[in-house]
Amino acid sequence: MFKMENEELFYYLALQSIVGIGPIKAKKLLNHFGGAKQLFQATPNDLKCIKGFRTDVLDQLNNSLVFEKAEKEMRFIENNRITALTYENEAYPAKLKHCPDAPLILFSKGNFDINKKKVISIVGTRLMTSYGSHFLKDFIKEIKRFDPIIVSGLAYGIDICAHKESLQNDICTIGVLAHGLDRIYPKPHGRIAEKMLENGGLFTEFWSGGSPVKENFIKRNRIIAGLSEATLVVESALKGGSLITSELASSYYRDVFAVPGRVTDKFSQGCNMLIKSNKAAMITSVKDLEYILGWTSKPLKPKQVQKKLFVEMSTDEKKIHDYLQASEKLLLDQLALETGYSVQKALMILLQLELKGMVISHPGKFYQAM
Repeated sequence: MFKMENEELFYYLALQSIVGIGPIKAKKLLNHFGGAKQLFQATPNDLKCIKGFRTDVLDQLNNSLVFEKAEKEMRFIENNRITALTYENEAYPAKLKHCPDAPLILFSKGNFDINKKKVISIVGTRLMTSYGSHFLKDFIKEIKRFDPIIVSGLAYGIDICAHKESLQNDICTIGVLAHGLDRIYPKPHGRIAEKMLENGGLFTEFWSGGSPVKENFIKRNRIIAGLSEATLVVESALKGGSLITSELASSYYRDVFAVPGRVTDKFSQGCNMLIKSNKAAMITSVKDLEYILGWTSKPLKPKQVQKKLFVEMSTDEKKIHDYLQASEKLLLDQLALETGYSVQKALMILLQLELKGMVISHPGKFYQAM
């Protein structure tokens, strides 16, 4: 028999196994009765008071098969050292918890804490082109300074490229599966999934024994979107799973970014459409993302520039530098306005001051005197 300290999880599993009760309805029941165990201990009269549920669905709460299924899955979880997070668990991903259709239980394996880092999802076509590949390699190298978690779906194309590049750059990466943790689909990605357990891991809402059927991938996509504060679509045709993920992200009030491409390229048409219809912000580098999201980063071992005691500065450079010294940090537009220079002129002066080690730039076009 399962360990008694996991009793609440057992009842959550029993609830999740009932056909006709999805995440939204399940949470309604849990809120009404105060917990999963209390729900199963409710009397028939108590259950009749609940509106919006068919009698045949509620009758399953007293079906012994529900408990047999829950116990079987409980054994699988314990034997394979899987972490099962119920919706009420403190470690349940905070961003995902805000989504109304968030899974009742999340199963995971790996080494990560998703609630302590910046998280971005990367999705796209399974038929990735060299354009998408080159963009991803540059993007992931550049985003490393934020020490993020990169989420994707472990599928062919953009997904697996995002995971591989994350691993090569020592970035934590999570794969969201459309099946249980008793397998890896597609099978050739098993070695990558194994490596991800060391710095990242796997998430799923699905039990062991199930097949990765089509509808599971759509359900999987909502977890990818919900885990992250932003979703990046690298390449996509006019129809595809990545566009569904972007729509879900928007419905959760998350930022969506898309990589633009040539109008003649099939796998840029979806991205171009998202940008044209204002469903996504155009992104050409990490700087676009950090500006819109307001991310700040720790530079990766920046080149140390010795500040000279006496640096020769032009009149314009001295004016800008003196103004920055009197302020903690200033936005480029504000600095240009207050010093009387055009934005372009101020930017050129700041570049020269950076080269002389007198000024440092921050994400979002902020500058500070050294």
